[in-house]
Amino acid sequence: MPVIEKYYDVVVVGAGHAGCEASLACARLGLETIVFTVSADNIAMMPCNPNIGGTSKGHLVREIDALGGEMGKNIDRTFIQSKMLNKSKGPAVHSLRAQADKSEYSRSMRRVLENQDHLTIKQAEVSDLIVENGVCKGVRTFSGGIYHSKAVVLCTGVYLNARCLYGDTVNYTGPNGLQSATHLTDSLKANGIEMFRFKTGTPARIDKRTIDFTKMEEQKGDDPVIPFSFSTDPASVQIEQESCWLTHTNEKTHEIIRANLDRSPLYSGKIHATGPRYCPSIEDKVVKFADKNSHQVFIEPEGKYTNEMYVDGMSSSMPEDVQDAMYRTVPGLEHAKIVRNAYAIEYDCINPVQLKPTFEFKKIHGLFSGGQFNGSSGYEEAAAQGLYAGINAAMEVKGQEPLILDRSDAYIGVLVDDLCTKQTFEPYRMMTSRAEYRLLLRQDNADLRLRKYGHRVGLISDEEYEKTQKKQKEIEDEIKRVTNTFVGQTEEVQNFLSSNHSTELKSGSSIAELIRRPELNYKMLAEIDHDRPVLPEDVGEQVNINIKYEGYIKRQMKQVEQFRKKESWKIPDDIDYEAVSSLRIEARQKLEKYRPISIGQASRISGVSPSDISVLMVYLESRRQQKD
Repeated sequence: MPVIEKYYDVVVVGAGHAGCEASLACARLGLETIVFTVSADNIAMMPCNPNIGGTSKGHLVREIDALGGEMGKNIDRTFIQSKMLNKSKGPAVHSLRAQADKSEYSRSMRRVLENQDHLTIKQAEVSDLIVENGVCKGVRTFSGGIYHSKAVVLCTGVYLNARCLYGDTVNYTGPNGLQSATHLTDSLKANGIEMFRFKTGTPARIDKRTIDFTKMEEQKGDDPVIPFSFSTDPASVQIEQESCWLTHTNEKTHEIIRANLDRSPLYSGKIHATGPRYCPSIEDKVVKFADKNSHQVFIEPEGKYTNEMYVDGMSSSMPEDVQDAMYRTVPGLEHAKIVRNAYAIEYDCINPVQLKPTFEFKKIHGLFSGGQFNGSSGYEEAAAQGLYAGINAAMEVKGQEPLILDRSDAYIGVLVDDLCTKQTFEPYRMMTSRAEYRLLLRQDNADLRLRKYGHRVGLISDEEYEKTQKKQKEIEDEIKRVTNTFVGQTEEVQNFLSSNHSTELKSGSSIAELIRRPELNYKMLAEIDHDRPVLPEDVGEQVNINIKYEGYIKRQMKQVEQFRKKESWKIPDDIDYEAVSSLRIEARQKLEKYRPISIGQASRISGVSPSDISVLMVYLESRRQQKD
């Protein structure tokens, strides 16, 4: 029977946040790319929360942008509110977060994909991988179409064998009632890929007209707005913003939930998958934090031209009648009407330890993977992985050096390393606490850290890279200048210090020394720094941070030096751990399972002790000497 047969350089399966970044990266690098989706109308859909960024996630979006990805630019075009979180804390944990107009975010990203050269969008369900002798040669669709390729990137999100549940109601669909993908899992298993079953959830959407906002605390956006993308003109994002609202659950809410726990599929046994520890449902919160009388609930707009409001903090899989009752106990929601019920969703994903640090499968050459399919959660984590997998698929096809970011390079490097070396039994979520070198991996310096990598692979233009190099030089020159610019005990200086509650000078001081004072900063000192050049605000921000935290930054840089020594000690691909007889049996088993590429990576595998690492290092040195 005749079937359609096509040839592409790269096939991307899925057009969510991961698939969009993967397909754009490959196409922008000049490769003929096709991206498959079960619904072309729902590209880059936001089926859960209506925001991009947040604690640590904002770092990821900035890093995506620095490498040449699209998420930061797209949210800058479609946001309706923006806030910098954790401003009362140090710069390492400052994170940008923007409320999105969900529909416009999806439409805008679709326009980008539709107008991208070398990129084809195809609405179809991929049902099979075409694998020959351990090499992925393409995919087959449910309708029988064959699409040959040099690399395949799987970004299936939460669609594989997905089912949505609330109470006794079970819908065998993906999020928002979209078609689930019911065939690809069998093909993956047939090719020896280990699968997990994970679960996540989403809260109800409420009709805005039925909410009493007078009983809630208004949450406004920042003024001025800081854009996500380093390429966005800050003037273009100074818009009139929508408000969010804060309220709380109470004991009455919790009573209703406790009285109906037996009807929740989470506790009745209907849900067998593992859910996210750091984003629990409201019934999970009530059970696990029984000592708390209330939990925060944020009411967030789903868009500028809809009355749907997202009830952040109250995801649930309770029956419909229980949802109706429990939401109405929350102050301001007494007369709320539910537009869409809350639900839990189960789906298939992989065990990510099967991946190399490039996100290529260890056992199948040419097959890459990114996004929630890798056992993670969140739009931002998905987009970062999609971009990373897409870049490395493109590098493989082009015969170029892969992009490998380590834990000292980027939050993306931490994300990749955690997924590849730390067994994940629940949806992985990025947090600032996971990054050991977070003072160096700030969201404000992502361009300075990562533009060089984006430029090397070809996603950052010469012009953009030159701008970053110019910025770096301006920072260095200004740090040098303020370090060598001194002020004395003049009346002007003393009055300035006194008016800012800072100790007056007893002798001359450099501007840099004054910047180090907790109550002062680079921007404030312009008043007495008369020879200061006119510099962009982001340059001044970097000068301020680098001087204020100089001691801590130097300390972390020394730690990074030690870290990189272990990372640079590579482990040969052909090593036989059974031949390392001095290793403990458990260590041999773990090392064989994970196949780390370096001593550093091996040292982070659970079950491999420092003494095991010492044995391995001795063995590798002995092997090297024998070859010499």
